[in-house]
This record gives sequence, structure tokens and C-alpha cells, in this order.
Amino acid sequence: MNVPDHLRYTSDHEWILLDGDTVTVGITDHAQEELTDVVFVELPENGRTCDAGDPVAVVESVKAASDIYIPVAGEIVEGNIDLEADPSLVNTDPYGAGWIFKVRLKDAAAVDALMDASAYKGLIG
Repeated sequence: MNVPDHLRYTSDHEWILLDGDTVTVGITDHAQEELTDVVFVELPENGRTCDAGDPVAVVESVKAASDIYIPVAGEIVEGNIDLEADPSLVNTDPYGAGWIFKVRLKDAAAVDALMDASAYKGLIG
């Protein structure tokens, strides 16, 4: 199971990459394996301000549709429009080209409260 050490994780199987006052969010390798073939991604609306834990996007696979939750409070600043043409990027490159959205943080300290790679590996066993 691929769990990069430089990311933070949520119990909902989202990963977070901090870059200044912005984070990039996607779903983990574990999550995409559970979903199987992703066929559609509903991106969040740019400019929307959300609280941590709000559902903001949807990933649909051949098995199920799953809400994606914003892991930290902030403003949605960008959705990955490449997923509209090729939602399978979530499966083939979950930690790279398959990212889902970016958030301008309300409080950067919130990232520190998320799981590190070791804790996430413990969660997924």
C-alpha cells in the first residue's frame, strides 16, 4: 500500500499536501483501491468557504458514489479540471495527477492535527 511520508491523512482516507497557505487534497491509494474504477468526479465550487468535515466533492466508481470531505477549514480555490476528462487519474495517480481540489487554509495549524503516514498506516492496517 502506497502511503507517502510527506503527506497528512484523514480517517476518511483523504491526503493533504501543504504548500504555503494552500493545501492540495485527494483520496489515498487505499481509498481508490476500495472504490475500484473511478468513472466520474464532481468537483467543488471555487470560492466556496467550508468548515472542516463538510462534504465538498463526490467520487463515483463502478461500485459506489462517495463524498469527499474538506479536511481543513478554508476556501476552495481550485478543482482539478483534468478529472472531468479523465476521472481514472484518481486510480492511476492518486497522489499526483489525480488530486481533487485545493484549499486556501483558514488556519495552517489545522494540518498538524491530521495523521502522519505512520498513523494512517496503522488505521488501514
